[in-house]
Parts: sequence; C-alpha cells; structure tokens
Amino acid sequence: MAIVTKKNRAESNTNYAQGGIAAVTSKEDSFELHVRDTLAAGAGLCNEAVVRQIVSEGPARIAELIELGMNFSERDDPANGRRELDLGKEGGHSKRRILHAKDVTGREIERALLNAIAQQPNIEIFENHLAIDLITSQKLGYVGANRCLGAYVFDKKSGNVETFAAPVTLLATGGCGKVYLYTTNPDIATGDGVAMAYRAGAAVADMEFIQFHPTCLFHPKAKSFLVSEAVRGEGGVLKTVEGREFMDEYHPLKSLAPRDIVARAIDTEMKKSGADCVFLDITHKPAKFIIERFPNIYQTCLGYGMDITREPIPVVPAAHYQCGGVVTNVDGETEIAGLYAVGEVACTGLHGANRLASNSLLEAIVCAHRAAETAFRTPHSAFPTPEIPAWQSGDAHNPDEMVVVSHNWDEIRRLMWDYVGIVRTNKRLQRAQARLANLQLEIQEYYWDFIVNSDLLELRNIATVAELIVASALQRPESRGLNYNLDYPAANPEWAQRDTVLRKSS
Repeated sequence: MAIVTKKNRAESNTNYAQGGIAAVTSKEDSFELHVRDTLAAGAGLCNEAVVRQIVSEGPARIAELIELGMNFSERDDPANGRRELDLGKEGGHSKRRILHAKDVTGREIERALLNAIAQQPNIEIFENHLAIDLITSQKLGYVGANRCLGAYVFDKKSGNVETFAAPVTLLATGGCGKVYLYTTNPDIATGDGVAMAYRAGAAVADMEFIQFHPTCLFHPKAKSFLVSEAVRGEGGVLKTVEGREFMDEYHPLKSLAPRDIVARAIDTEMKKSGADCVFLDITHKPAKFIIERFPNIYQTCLGYGMDITREPIPVVPAAHYQCGGVVTNVDGETEIAGLYAVGEVACTGLHGANRLASNSLLEAIVCAHRAAETAFRTPHSAFPTPEIPAWQSGDAHNPDEMVVVSHNWDEIRRLMWDYVGIVRTNKRLQRAQARLANLQLEIQEYYWDFIVNSDLLELRNIATVAELIVASALQRPESRGLNYNLDYPAANPEWAQRDTVLRKSS
C-alpha cells in the first residue's frame, strides 16, 4: 500500500484543524439533535439519509481513534469525581458535542494516525510526490466502463514522473482554499483531487458552496492563521472597531450563528465602515481559562504582540472549506470504478449548502472507515490491469520564464477573491468566467510546451477548480447557504435538494 503526499507526511488540512470533531458522546445530546443541527446548517440541501448514517457512526469512530492513541481533552466531572471528555460548543450546535485536543485537534489526530501507520510494514509513504493525473482505462483507449488504474506522479526531488498502478485509488487531497487570495488553508490546498477527478471524467457537485471562515487573524505578518470558532463557542463576542457588538442585528444566535451568516455580517460591517477588520473579544473570560483552552491561539497571537487575555483579536473572513467536491456515496465510491474519495475532496451530501462546524473531521473518519471496508470486500483483483504506458514528455523543455506561472497564479487568486467571494453577482461571475477561459488557454499552452514542475501542476489545478466554482455559481439562480448572489437574494424552492453537477465533456 502506498501513500503519496506532496510535502511531508504530516502536512495536510487536517493538521491545521483547531476546533475538533462533532460527535454525540454526551447523555444530554442525541443523534436526532445532531442531525437536526446539520440539516439546519445545510440550508435544505443535505442528503438526510447520509447525515443520519454519518452522525450515527461517529461515536464508534471516535472510540477507534482513542484506541489508536488519540488524546482528547478531558475535564473533571464533579458529579461523580471522574474525568470525562471536555466537550466544546461551536456555531449552529444546540449542544456541547465538539471533542477536541485543546486547540490543536488536527495535529493530534495526525500524530496518532502516523504513529499507527509506522507500525504497519506494508504501508509505504512517498513524501514530496505530487500526483499529476489519474490513469483511467478510458484515457488509455480501452472499451467498457471507465476504471481508475492508478496515477502519474511527479517526484519533486528527482524531477521524474513515476507510474503508480493500483486496483484501488483513494483521493484524500483536502480542499481548494489557495484558489482564493485570502485563506485559512495551508499552501498545499490547491484543489488537486477535484481537478484530477474532473479531468478523469468523474462528476463534481456543489462547488459554488465555498465556506469562508469568519475569523482569520488579521495581521500583516500572519499567514493564514485561523482563530477557531471554539473561541466564540466559549463566549467570544464579535465587535466593530468602535467596540460595538453587531451580531444580534443579523441572527438570534449572535456570534454563534452559522458561519455563512457570520461571514456575511462581518463583510457587511467592514464595507459599511471601511474598516480593515472586526474584533473578536474574549477578554471577559479568566486569563487562566483562555491560556489553557486555547494555548496555540494564545501563543501565536502573543508572538505577534497581542495578548488575547487583555485585548480583542483582529479578524477577517477568509476562504476555509469546500462543501462540494467529487460526487461519492457514503462509502467513498465515485462514478469511476476503483476510484474513491474521502474528506473535503468529496461531496457526500452531508454538508449541503453550508457545513456545520466540526462535521468535516466527523465525515472524514466515518467515510474513510467505510471506504476501506468497501474497497477490501470488493474484488478489484478480478479486473485485469492493462499495460500502462510510461509518462511521455515529448518535446517539452525546461521553462525559462516562471514569471508566467507566478503571474497567472496571482491573477486567479485575486479575481476569485474580487468576483467570486462572500457576496456575488452575475456580472462579477461572468467576468471571472471570461478571464479564466483566457487564462486556461495560456496555462494549457505552457503545460504542453514545458517539462512539468510542482508550481505549474498546482496552477493547472487551481485554474480548473476556479472554473468549476464559477460555473456552479452561475448555474444556481438563488441565494442558499454559502452561495449569496445579489441578483437572486432569496432561496428558490425549486432548487431545494437540487445539486449543481458538472462533468467534463469528452
């Protein structure tokens, strides 16, 4: 078994997840409440059967993580004198159900899973390897149903392209935050899995629903640092630069409203005042509590000269999570035999038009487990693997003007932020679509003329994903969840339970 990762083995979106995993583990909570909260956040677009399946299987997967060595934060239970899981609360949740490891939950999950992998001699990790394209029977010219046969992979150290043949290929490539100028995502989040699956012929759905996290640290030297929603869950309040609380004007849950509402409210307040940011204030809580509950956020802000126990945190919205993705069932199966997708790259129907906080890690652990079980019991070996030709570079030569790549990269991210951001219009979307079409021509010409490198491959992918986001947004004639269009300010009942599905034309 091979794990291909384009940087080091711990570098992933999961590694940066602060908040936690939403799961029903308290007697005061119930599956029905968690389902209800998820459906409400999803704004009428969730697949209820999928929601119920994933929510109900959450506790078993949490127990499995603990067995693998995951250390969730605990607290003293005065009622029985024992330690119990410390459950946090985040926007849109009616109960405390967020299991966390202080404010570095993703990092702790990565540690536990990588330690478990280290005990398995049959698993090999290929670091600094970037997948270029999926290999399919259809691309090779074989008749019959399309089947994934593996992937062509670029070795960043050697500069060679290697062939990874496999009866089962699973995409766990995360999201596409780097498509936008401002994002909470790490540099690796360039939508590679969505772009590759789309090029291979798989269906992609609901890409218009890009979640903008309301609270990214605003500081000239801070790069993409997320201030967890858990800060608001523990009593943090959003305020204008003048110190006025404003969320009560937008939603009954105030600062704990669903993320799309909070992000739009912040965007509105910033535009009204001309301010560069708003502030998240938790200074009314004891300093000891803040430091113990949010050690990573406290230390990071302190490094930038801000003591969050004494002063509010300057924050702005930033692209955070893609709710759409490669169409899969709850077992991670795509339309292409032998190709699976789990986590943020996949669109299972759990999130609908807006992800409920901390449901992402829940989806990842449940669907990854189900995908593994499905793959192992499916007789993929019954399908003979055809001979796969080696990668052909043809007459391509080393690029002599990388400024073309960096310029196109910057232009895509800027136009996506300006035209396809938190608030959209048809005119802006059409402008973005026209410019992206021209950029695609430039990128494709560059791609075929020059030997591949990681910057060019990632540029190719963000351009593809940007086009998918714009095309999906133009298809949906309404405002729903994360897709807010001033030309269609209301939800359209005809588009409830209706996905935007895109497939590459042959």
